[in-house]
Amino acid sequence: MDYVNAFWVGGLVCALVQILLDRTKMMPGRVMVLLVCTGAVLGFLNIYKPFLEFAKAGASVPLLGFGNILWEGVKEAVDKNGFLGIFQGGFKASAVGISAALIFSYIASWIFDPKMKK
Repeated sequence: MDYVNAFWVGGLVCALVQILLDRTKMMPGRVMVLLVCTGAVLGFLNIYKPFLEFAKAGASVPLLGFGNILWEGVKEAVDKNGFLGIFQGGFKASAVGISAALIFSYIASWIFDPKMKK
């Protein structure tokens, strides 16, 4: 049942984003920022954790999960370091994911030949 819940929740998030892109004049970058901020707000309101327990990867893989990771990192760092934690926490919590994205993107650039327009 975990796979089914992850599939339909992740699909629902993607469908809602596609509707936003098709029916509004929002650019993809703004929609991505909206998803990250929504994940952080859901984490702040303590709604994200029950949502994550229900949907598993359907909630943690999209950008909602990235926003929640940033929120959790900031919350933990503020508890530990005070005001400076606002600036440190998000970077520490998301460093592994961002590093993996950069490394795998670099490896993909070696494997594939991009066709850039000149």
